Amino acid sequence: MDLLNQLETILESDPLIDEVGLIHPSQFITLSKECSESSNSSADGAFRPANTKFWNRDHKLGISTEILLPVCKAAKSAFMDAMEQYKTHSDLSVNKHEDKNMVYPSSSCQSFESEVMKHSRALLLLSCDLGTAWNARKLVVSKKQQLPMFTDELHLSALVLSYSHKSEQAWSHRRWVIKMIAGKYSNLQQIIAKESELVEKIAERSKMNYRAWNHRCWLVSYMTREQMLYELKKSRDWAGLHVADNSCFHYRRRLMLGISENKQGDDPSYDVENYQVVKALWLHRRFLSLCLIRHWMTTTDGISCHSTSMANEINIFLDKELCLLDPCSTIQDMEFEDFEAQAIYSTMYFLWLIKQIPEFRKIELQEKLKAGNLKNILHKTCPERSFLWDVLEL
Repeated sequence: MDLLNQLETILESDPLIDEVGLIHPSQFITLSKECSESSNSSADGAFRPANTKFWNRDHKLGISTEILLPVCKAAKSAFMDAMEQYKTHSDLSVNKHEDKNMVYPSSSCQSFESEVMKHSRALLLLSCDLGTAWNARKLVVSKKQQLPMFTDELHLSALVLSYSHKSEQAWSHRRWVIKMIAGKYSNLQQIIAKESELVEKIAERSKMNYRAWNHRCWLVSYMTREQMLYELKKSRDWAGLHVADNSCFHYRRRLMLGISENKQGDDPSYDVENYQVVKALWLHRRFLSLCLIRHWMTTTDGISCHSTSMANEINIFLDKELCLLDPCSTIQDMEFEDFEAQAIYSTMYFLWLIKQIPEFRKIELQEKLKAGNLKNILHKTCPERSFLWDVLEL
């Protein structure tokens, strides 16, 4: 309990802590030397206990792995006791408003409420997947409906994610907070922007983090069109530096769909932006298809490209691609340029595909494309280039 009190005192004295780490006892020696080399003054507000169980400097908190189990047990015991008292007093001890017959928690209930929040915070930093503690905090915060408390929840879950990047409970808690804030406070877009930055920061430290990127995809539904366009541009640079992390491509796809679905009146910039989004989608599909075709053509197992297994794979791939032709190339209404852009780039994709597939499949694909009236689509969508379409060998 003394160690738990020390931990909670640190958390109270330094509310700006932005990272938590679990430290092996041997590492405290190195950290102590670093501290002794710098100023011994505590003007920076850092809490430096005499023992080597906690380390707090520059708003970073280190906890010795040696004390995790006993402190976690103490925190859970203190939390469960406080929660039991809180439930009892919240049910029985209320003061009624004389005029509106409204109920307010008594001073004793507020005291236990504070204890629940204090102990659950320490407990979750030690055992982040304890759903009971997260739910207890939801219960208290939902009754208050105060923005500072919602902000505190985002801060706590960010601390958990600083050392447990894939904590599903922490990511879920952040989504709950955003749902509670949405429609009630004016700073939602600033919060969404910071959320996206947090995911990117964690993605740099935790590769292939599906939970983080899934959270970022979820955020798209709360973004403005301007935010989605900014995120699409920014994520392109990130994807170029992390080509092996396909989670970013899923995020970009979600952004593209969000942009295409979010049309704002007769804004002339919309059509230009939408053309770029549709074009990016089809260019990305070219990249994926090219990788697949090259894989087939450069197999090193000695199998001929005419083998039955490879031919079947190519057949399946082409049949699936051809299934896209009809819905994507159908111009439902010429007044809406969305359909026109989709038709143009989809037909261009199939023209490109003809040049990439093995020779022995080109004739068959050309016959199928001819049956699909590809030339008619090209003439309809790009009549100014009719002289080019007429000479196509389709």
